Amino acid sequence: MLGRTASSLYWMSRYMERAENMARLLEVGYRISLMPGAVEGHRDEWRSTLQSCACDLAYEKKHQDITSARVIDFLIFDEDNPSSIRASIKTARNNGRAVRTALTRDVWESINTTWNELAQVKPSSMTADRLPVFLEWVKQRVMSFRGALLGTMLRNDTYCFSQIGNFLERADNTARILDVKYFILLPKATDVGSDLDMQQWAQILRSVSGHRSYRWFYRDSNYRPWLISEFLILREEMPRSLIFSYNWINRGLAGLANLYGRSYDCHDQARETYDRLKGGNMEQIFQSGLHEFLQGFITGNSRLAQSISANYNFP
Repeated sequence: MLGRTASSLYWMSRYMERAENMARLLEVGYRISLMPGAVEGHRDEWRSTLQSCACDLAYEKKHQDITSARVIDFLIFDEDNPSSIRASIKTARNNGRAVRTALTRDVWESINTTWNELAQVKPSSMTADRLPVFLEWVKQRVMSFRGALLGTMLRNDTYCFSQIGNFLERADNTARILDVKYFILLPKATDVGSDLDMQQWAQILRSVSGHRSYRWFYRDSNYRPWLISEFLILREEMPRSLIFSYNWINRGLAGLANLYGRSYDCHDQARETYDRLKGGNMEQIFQSGLHEFLQGFITGNSRLAQSISANYNFP
């Protein structure tokens, strides 16, 4: 497969996943902003939302102050922000159109329909009561795309590059969500264990659709930070966890190695990351620093993406 084709497939899936992740981050920021005490000093939930998706610097260049309306518009509609929902879906569609013949009709129509419907949504219509409904629509449309891809695509290099892009983006997002909660939203040690703390952890679980599954898995009605962190980092049963994502990244890379008869540096990097997660222990991670662990993971995930791009000749 040509590097340009592989790149388009990879980024098509990555940007669709990014649109869903942005919707999830916005949802958690919106819910936390409604909590009692959310406007107190350091609890700047919208700033933390911008930081979690690495959009804070771009936002500050465009806006002098942080308001709910401006953040929502910047993260949903602003095409100058390449990570906004509109920009992400537009970029995914452009990449899909570039490799239209490599996609099934279902996959292409899923992307195209999503873009056409999104184009009808006006920023002025995004009122506070409409926001949750819109974000749910975004998540459902991305799930439709993913279902079409999983249900209709041949298990060849087209599928492998698409899956790799999807799960690299998902791993990055889960790490950022968890890091923002632990390091930014609750900087004061005296707040640990408070009602606000527990409410925030509950919202983090909801942002990854893990609220009910966490309670079912641990048989525990309480929110325990070390268990939630374990759930989102080390449990392969959780489909948005770091280790689950790297399991599928390795599957995708192994598929490419079998098809092309050759492995590269990126294969070793992905296996090493998975092995570290597989042998990980939350007690050791907390002792060494959860923030430091997550920052190291995000950096390593970015390096892997760069290696894949170089190894498979992405333009």
